Amino acid sequence: MPELPTLDSLLPPAVATKAEFVAVQKTHLDTLSIFLLAILAGAFIALGGMFSTAAVTGVSQQLGYGLTKLLGGLAFCLGLILVVVGGAELFTGNNLLIIPVAGRRLLLRHLTQNWLVVYFGNFVGAMATAYLVYLAQWHQAGDWAIGAMALKIANAKCGLDFIPALVRGIYCNALVCLAVWLTYSCRTTGDKILAILFPITAFVALEMEHCVANMYFVPLALFIKSGTAGMIWPQGVPAMDNLTWGKFLVDNLIPVTIGNIIGGSGFVGGMYWLVYLRPSRHPPEGPPQLESNGRK
Repeated sequence: MPELPTLDSLLPPAVATKAEFVAVQKTHLDTLSIFLLAILAGAFIALGGMFSTAAVTGVSQQLGYGLTKLLGGLAFCLGLILVVVGGAELFTGNNLLIIPVAGRRLLLRHLTQNWLVVYFGNFVGAMATAYLVYLAQWHQAGDWAIGAMALKIANAKCGLDFIPALVRGIYCNALVCLAVWLTYSCRTTGDKILAILFPITAFVALEMEHCVANMYFVPLALFIKSGTAGMIWPQGVPAMDNLTWGKFLVDNLIPVTIGNIIGGSGFVGGMYWLVYLRPSRHPPEGPPQLESNGRK
């Protein structure tokens, strides 16, 4: 009798197998296609950053710290929803390519090539979006309140020391890759969106660090800082001493990227490979068949 179609989600062992298959398929695309999809992903994450910044601007006094962070996290989910449902190549999600490498279904050089192309494409997409947003003078919205919030966000990111930035990067991409992992269990678009909401909202609300998001947040603030030199900002805007290209690239992007790789490849991809896909693993036997009235 043919198996009936089902909307039930995949169980964890099947999710691991699907994650490995998807990871291998990603490397079958030609380099140009991967690069273009990476540019899209950088732009999509930037759009989530825009939405998040607008959502939290001017509401902290009414909602308080926790609810403001929650609102910003929910808005930021737009970015990964566009990546997963729309189809794009995101460096942090592609940290799961470690799974077929561990299983020797993918060579390490293929992993390295994919990461480099996708990382650079994400940078181009996020930076281009930041510059276009600056040209649109979006930072002047709300009587410059949007610009002030963008500066606060970026200045705080560039002010982190190496270890805090690293650890925040680890936990950030553990949550991002868990969100991607959960979508592999889903059968419908609605399921995927729901699977994304809570992990992504959590990493934003907890102020974790995402390298691709920072490729948008910090350059936008740097463009604003450069274009408004000498302007007297409203009270509460930081001195912006941390906002330099050097501090962004060296003090933020490097430790955050390393942390993202550790969190996504090690804490999620590597761990699930060890549990479900390592060669020495012997899957447990299924439940015994019960006999009833002489029939199994």
